[in-house]
Amino acid sequence: MPSIATSTYLAPPGFGSGHLQSIYPSVFRRVARVTGRRERIETPDGDFLDLDWSAPAGEGSRLAVLSHGLEGDSSQPYMQGMAAALNRRGWDILAWNFRGCSGEPNRFARSYHSGATEDLQTVLDHVFEMKRYARVALVGFSLGGNLTLKYLGDAGGDADPRLCRAAAISVPCDLASSAEKLAGFSQRLYMRRFLKCLRKKILEKADAHPGEVNRAGLAGMRTFRDIDERYTAPLHGFASAEDYWERCSCKRVLRQIRVKTLLVNAMDDPFLGAGCYPREEAEASDHFFFEAPGQGGHVGFVPRDRAGEYWSESRVAEFLDD
Repeated sequence: MPSIATSTYLAPPGFGSGHLQSIYPSVFRRVARVTGRRERIETPDGDFLDLDWSAPAGEGSRLAVLSHGLEGDSSQPYMQGMAAALNRRGWDILAWNFRGCSGEPNRFARSYHSGATEDLQTVLDHVFEMKRYARVALVGFSLGGNLTLKYLGDAGGDADPRLCRAAAISVPCDLASSAEKLAGFSQRLYMRRFLKCLRKKILEKADAHPGEVNRAGLAGMRTFRDIDERYTAPLHGFASAEDYWERCSCKRVLRQIRVKTLLVNAMDDPFLGAGCYPREEAEASDHFFFEAPGQGGHVGFVPRDRAGEYWSESRVAEFLDD
């Protein structure tokens, strides 16, 4: 059924490596920021979320809600590139920042995680209360893609009818599989970068919430298992890293999605383990589409001209407009 056998993506010459595809855009891509208006909303538990908007032609009738990846924010090149691509096609954009990712620490010891769909619900409740958009699409990257797909799977047939389409790029939809892959020797560069960011935030949390966050042993942590066992799980109500991974992996609810949804995961993505390619779930669904280009890396999909719209942006725009 909706398992897409052949992808249209062709990597440019010299970009056959998934590692190069993953690193190049984050280091060399420059995208003008299009989400210029910031709005802060309160969460039901007393925290806040910062939302960045772009409505270049005035407020239209359709909106795309963009969710970023781990330790990212709304300013990331992949977020702004997608925002610009969808703006060009008449979509307004809401690029939201997860708790603690907008440049200001959030108020609590807890922050965000792969399954924090309640925060996406808070964003959507705010959008729906505006009564401005007849059609709303969801687009998520990496961790934000898992969050998006889990939200839709959990909602099933009860999803708001204004949710018309969704797309997710480079998603670790089996968190345990992805954590195992990123613990490997060839992924150590990515883990070092993630750990540098996560350690900094954990130390800030320990200073702000000394009774809830303990910094002891932080310097010796080397993997997501270490971080998730010690911090992510207990701070967010999970029994262990394994419990967190199991309960928050979107893969287990993909068959329940009832909004037309596309997932694109490259076969050479250095972040994704074997469990992150849900072909069987797509084949069993009328709503969930899965596409696996042979190349593209993690949130890569560099175009042949390297200066224009990335393939993933064109592909998502095409899917949302279908």
